[in-house]
Amino acid sequence: MKEISFFRTNILPLKNELFRLALRITLNRADAEDVVQETMLKVWNRREQWSDLDSVEAFCLTICRNVALDKMKRADNQNASLEEGGGYERVDRSYAANPEEQAVQRDRVELVRKLVSQLPEKQRTCMQLRDMEGKAYKDIAQVMGITEQQVKVNIFRARQAIKQKFLQIEQHGL
Repeated sequence: MKEISFFRTNILPLKNELFRLALRITLNRADAEDVVQETMLKVWNRREQWSDLDSVEAFCLTICRNVALDKMKRADNQNASLEEGGGYERVDRSYAANPEEQAVQRDRVELVRKLVSQLPEKQRTCMQLRDMEGKAYKDIAQVMGITEQQVKVNIFRARQAIKQKFLQIEQHGL
């Protein structure tokens, strides 16, 4: 009974965060939902380890990442693009932005989304955890099983790659 209470209080509230991570890796809403469900089962089945954890969140994110990567390997779906309406579109809907500006901004957001989806998995995941989830480098390193320095390098390279490709496309329309 104590375990159920702990699960409801500490693990179940992480489901949205787990979904966002799974979606960034799988690039598919249905697959991400499956990954979250499988993650929850795996976390529950490892409940004897909960008392030894420094961070329940990092533990859950690590399992989620591993489950999502396993699913990707099985599906051999590394080059899929992000689903439409994945919840990450941040278009200015204020009255100050006219329809033309909104369309340009929407196109840019879609271009960045496409460029992010083309990044190598490690860079994409590090960037998502840092820039979209607001995780600390230490937490990302723990989730990814790499050093903090490697996290910083992956994020730097991801940002540089996106910036270069974005500028190239904006300037030359390639």
